[in-house]
Amino acid sequence: MTTTSEVYQGQFGEFTITDSDRTGVIIYRLGLTLAALSFTLGSGLILSRGEQAWVLSLLTPLFALFSLGLAISLVTIHIYLAPLHRLLQLFWAVGTLSAIILAFKSQQPLALYVYEHPLTLLGIGFSFAALTGIYFKEAFCFNRLETKFLTPLVPLLLLGHILGILPPVIEQMLLTIWCFLFIIFIMRKAIQPIPPDIGDKSVFTYLKQQRLAKTAKS
Repeated sequence: MTTTSEVYQGQFGEFTITDSDRTGVIIYRLGLTLAALSFTLGSGLILSRGEQAWVLSLLTPLFALFSLGLAISLVTIHIYLAPLHRLLQLFWAVGTLSAIILAFKSQQPLALYVYEHPLTLLGIGFSFAALTGIYFKEAFCFNRLETKFLTPLVPLLLLGHILGILPPVIEQMLLTIWCFLFIIFIMRKAIQPIPPDIGDKSVFTYLKQQRLAKTAKS
């Protein structure tokens, strides 16, 4: 049984929010939650238990869950600029493919291999670039304080490790802050009203019409 759709006034006309729209937002948030929980659990284990064999072996499936959650979010996220949306999805694909190749190539657990070979982040790090794109979108659209910190923090940590300029204690501190803010982010998303995450559907309609018009002329 469907709910009554409220009519909203957008920039390019009126629009309604359907049950399908609401379901999409819920799936987007669930994807983010899966990514955040798996990432935080993995980070917490390595920070508290160190490089124990069982911890390192567990990090690979946790990263797979993180990647799955991120993929779900990138499919269902609402971004007005289609090229930017596709770019973030491409980043995810490059990062995930790199992780798969490294996992099969290395005789070591994936996390340990990446940590000991920082340049591998030039591949697998694209997944985190996609995540940073979500942080930036949330900071820009909703003025969220935690994502304003996360947007520069993630590239700072990754680039710092690639260049070898961050002491291990600083890396651990930044990773802890990342996890803490990521959890705050998904908790706040869980209680945020759904319509703002859908955005102005009239803009999506307008941009689609513009693309169709360009295609018809070419």
